[in-house]
Amino acid sequence: MARLRSDFWVSAHLRRLGIEGIAAVQRRRGAAEAGAIFVKVDRLDGTADFYGPAPQSLVDMDTDSDRRFVALLVGAVPGDVEVRIGKEIRFDDDLWIIEIDDRAGRHALELAE
Repeated sequence: MARLRSDFWVSAHLRRLGIEGIAAVQRRRGAAEAGAIFVKVDRLDGTADFYGPAPQSLVDMDTDSDRRFVALLVGAVPGDVEVRIGKEIRFDDDLWIIEIDDRAGRHALELAE
């Protein structure tokens, strides 16, 4: 099954988060069709989590129709997450960033196993 365009996926995910009462914004706009998507979750307690695209080896393209993510940083200092975001942008400046503020750390992402 074909993957959704990045711009459509981000828009739909932001809408889903809003419906669930989770505060989220599109922090950075990337390539509309195929930009990588990263998600920062600020837990509002001095810690943050950072999620990125799962490696293709963890995704079964025959059965998975949606994007999968992996935790890159968990319970990190927000400054460390910002440093990692800067590194990701230097590596690929066409990426998307969604930022979520949620004390419970909710993100509604499908994580790879």
